[in-house]
Amino acid sequence: MAREFTSVGVVGLGTMGAGIVEVFARNGIDVVAVEISAGALERGRATLTGSTDRAVAKGKLAEADRDALLARVDWQVGLDALHSVDLVIEAVPEHLDLKQRIFAELDRVCKPEAILATNTSSLSVTEISVATTRPNQVIGIHFFNPAPVMKLVEVVRTVVTSADVVADVEALCERLGKVDVTISDRAGFIANALLFGYLNHAVGMFESRYATREDIDAAMKLGCGLPMGPLALMDLIGLDTAYEILDTMYRRGGRDRRHAPVPLIKQMVTAGLLGRKSGRGFYTYERPGSPVVVPDEHTPVSTGAALADGARAIAKVGVVGSGTMATGIIEVFAKAGYEVISVTRGAEKSAKVCEAVKTSLNKGVVRGKLSEEGRDAALGRVTWSATLDHLADVDLVVEAVVEELSVKKALFASLDEICKPGVVLATTTSSLPVIDVAMATQRPADVIGLHFFNPAPIMPLVEIVQTIRTSAETAATARAVCAGLGKTGVVCGDRSGFIVNALLFPYLNDAVKMLEASYSTADDIDYAMKLGCGYPMGPFELLDVVGLDVSLAIQRELYLELREPGFAPAPLLEHLVTAGYLGRKSGRGFRDHTKR
Repeated sequence: MAREFTSVGVVGLGTMGAGIVEVFARNGIDVVAVEISAGALERGRATLTGSTDRAVAKGKLAEADRDALLARVDWQVGLDALHSVDLVIEAVPEHLDLKQRIFAELDRVCKPEAILATNTSSLSVTEISVATTRPNQVIGIHFFNPAPVMKLVEVVRTVVTSADVVADVEALCERLGKVDVTISDRAGFIANALLFGYLNHAVGMFESRYATREDIDAAMKLGCGLPMGPLALMDLIGLDTAYEILDTMYRRGGRDRRHAPVPLIKQMVTAGLLGRKSGRGFYTYERPGSPVVVPDEHTPVSTGAALADGARAIAKVGVVGSGTMATGIIEVFAKAGYEVISVTRGAEKSAKVCEAVKTSLNKGVVRGKLSEEGRDAALGRVTWSATLDHLADVDLVVEAVVEELSVKKALFASLDEICKPGVVLATTTSSLPVIDVAMATQRPADVIGLHFFNPAPIMPLVEIVQTIRTSAETAATARAVCAGLGKTGVVCGDRSGFIVNALLFPYLNDAVKMLEASYSTADDIDYAMKLGCGYPMGPFELLDVVGLDVSLAIQRELYLELREPGFAPAPLLEHLVTAGYLGRKSGRGFRDHTKR
């Protein structure tokens, strides 16, 4: 039988500590809430009162339940108040020496059988535990912010943590309505180890002026369905906190350069630009602590006139290709009112593409998202062809053929001969260098990348990829076209992976390396990222959907171009692809899909 916890202590009543107090008190457990001073104690009390009052206002907590919750909390200054609790959770700032001093004092104050837990998100639980005479009773219980809302708890055992202590804490998490993942004491645990490499990479992308803060954040929200963009998330976490976590992970985690804090982070911390809590970080906020972003000197002008400034007029669009992406792009342009010429290799393929577009448009009608008149008008704007010569008078060509450079270069060389001067030639490549395609023509200034996401009629994002030869007029035209389609266009340079894939796939690769090292299971890693970070899919779910072969190819391209050791494809990913385990499409990837 698991131990029954009747009273717990919480040390440190900042945002996280106060949230942990609320979690326990909500579940009928008496809490001794401890701070270093009366002023800090009152701030913690105000945080808890504010949180519970908001819950009452939103109808998520009855007034009587709030009052009962608050009555379970005993507010105290000093650690001596914790002499009789069954469990203590420490939630003070992320400084090892501070935590060690607190644990040494808790060891003296608390009864012998009490469990001592740390909420650290990055420090070594083992190093904290050796400050006590009971390291077998020390464990990590890492809640996520905001603790009352987030379902995940990482339970971190050291090599000497008692199995009974682990079992008791796991049972406690279940009582609290949390989903726990139990892991060993490693830098960053699961969620932070995967999250902060991605965040650090995004800051590096911004620091190098590869893309604007708005475009980086929009790309990851709209392209991956993430709840927040990486730079906005850094502001929420706090740049000082992020720096400490990254620095600790770098030093504890084998000095992986992926976790070496980007210099800009330290510069911003030194300048007091800490994010929301200071009122300014990557963005500027209404006031310190406010989530409301206000315009500053870096905020882009986003009026329609500015988007169209210098853009060429586009009325007729050619789409080359017969796959899923080409079909979706045809539908997108036709529904937006453009005249479209669809070019495929042969009448049979044209007929299949035509049928696929009709099927998709009919689904729109059935779902009430498109009228029958709108469907018929969209189909009436499309001309079906099997010859490139019919593109002689279009204003824009969008290429969506197979991802092979030789095929694309040959196509663009042909388009160069056929198309009239001034036509914008766009490639939808997701991984190949756009400049290589552009240089197959005599008009590289007119060539640009327009990377639509699949399914194109639904996904709101388009990456607009400028090469060093792309003209300002061509770029302006691409931005105006995306706006005309109702899409969000994000502008970036011609670098492997562009924005989304360059940030997404190293994170997925890191997850595979974590599994490969037997640090955790695929299920627990997926739980950690979905429940701890709010991701719509865990990394292994996503890898099986994307296809392990596709993921490996993209990761190889990133590694080949950037030569960053941390980007080297995980051997396990290569082995699974070699074995034919490609994900859902083959029936097996990281999971067996034939049994579902």
